[in-house]
Amino acid sequence: MFANAWRHLQLHALEVHDLALSKLERNYERDRDDIQQLVRAGHLNAGILKERYYNELRPNLVNEARHDLTLAPWLESYW
Repeated sequence: MFANAWRHLQLHALEVHDLALSKLERNYERDRDDIQQLVRAGHLNAGILKERYYNELRPNLVNEARHDLTLAPWLESYW
């Protein structure tokens, strides 16, 4: 029906560690549940998550301490 419609369509998705870090700010229960499920399924690596946080996300944050306090329990609880 629309043979050429898909020619210009581009899909973008976050890599799983970037997805997890995007949930760090809000930190709702459902976000923590999502992280836990990703860890249980073997999709998240604690070392990669920590490295991306400290090298890529943290330098751009206004309140680093708040996010540090959120990430620490995640790392302890899920790994």
